[in-house]
Amino acid sequence: MGVAPPTPPTGRGRLEHRRHCESSRRKNQANHPHFESSRRKNQANRPHFESSRRKIESNHPHFESSRRKNQANRPHFESSRRKNQANRPHFESSRRKIESNHPHGELAARAPPPLSSREAQRGGRAIVPAMEQNARKRRGGMLAYKNGAFLDGDDGRPIRILAEYLEPLAAFRRMRVCDTIVFFGSARLKEDGPLGRYYADARELARLVTQWSKSLPHGSHRFVVCSGGGGGIMEAANRGASDAGGMTVGLNIGLPHEQRPNPYITRELLFEFHYFFMRKLWFSHLARALVAFPGGFGTLDEIMETLTLAQTGKLEQKTIIILYGSSYWREIVDFDALVRHGMISPEDLKLFQFADDPATALQILQGGLDTGVTEAMPAFARSCTPEEDAAQ
Repeated sequence: MGVAPPTPPTGRGRLEHRRHCESSRRKNQANHPHFESSRRKNQANRPHFESSRRKIESNHPHFESSRRKNQANRPHFESSRRKNQANRPHFESSRRKIESNHPHGELAARAPPPLSSREAQRGGRAIVPAMEQNARKRRGGMLAYKNGAFLDGDDGRPIRILAEYLEPLAAFRRMRVCDTIVFFGSARLKEDGPLGRYYADARELARLVTQWSKSLPHGSHRFVVCSGGGGGIMEAANRGASDAGGMTVGLNIGLPHEQRPNPYITRELLFEFHYFFMRKLWFSHLARALVAFPGGFGTLDEIMETLTLAQTGKLEQKTIIILYGSSYWREIVDFDALVRHGMISPEDLKLFQFADDPATALQILQGGLDTGVTEAMPAFARSCTPEEDAAQ
């Protein structure tokens, strides 16, 4: 069914409707000037819009030309995109290998995937040069032996150890040092302290040894006074050798408190060690005699290690061992008790001697050292083997 049209008002309602329409007409007439003003403004601005439209239309051929050029170049871009996609496996393989070799972070834990047969044929050979170039870029093209980060790291430790052998060896050869007499003793002992007389005795003995060594008929430097390079007894030994005008060796090692190089060491023969065991090697390698003044754990360590090497026959040459200050050493170590308990044999007591004054110690050294002429320079350290012991 259709909807009936609205019924026009009649009577009084029709009169009210007519009045409402008249009121709306008057309001519209009152607002007519505003609409007329807006219309006139739009007409005034129309030339500007028309000018802009004409400019855009005049530039249309340029946009059209650019669009046509882009369409013409599209095959080249498409070709490049396809080539990049084709080369992507090679770049991805190279990236994974470089990440697996990266020394930092989580990249080091990633293992490179194996190359497929196709990758190996197409790009496998080009990966290694790319890796080398990238590695050189990361470290600035630096040579391995000039790479401080590598040499100071864990992987460079064997090189650092070897350097602490070869550098002193080269210096001793250059300075023509054949052998040494090593002075051990406390770094805490002071010249004016309670045990100050041992400082004076060590200085005097080093002076006498150096004077005697310089009088021997040979071209090389023999029986050069050597110490640990620090203060106390070590300083006294280097100082005494310097008093006699001779060379003197300092095998220094950095320690938290007392170990600093003393000023009496010959500059060319001052060595700084990081590894204790390499320092110990050089103490025993060139030593023909060891003079131990009163000291603590470090001195005891050196004495016992040298006595053990001598007792077991691991030293190729004879090494004279003097314990300077018999009262001190007999109080510190009861050697007779070691024999009594069967820890050492009575013959082991002959591996060392006591001395209480510089003259006695010098006499022991002069009587036991071989002063024959020799030009032999230090060689690589070696010890006696069981086969050599049996042959002797």
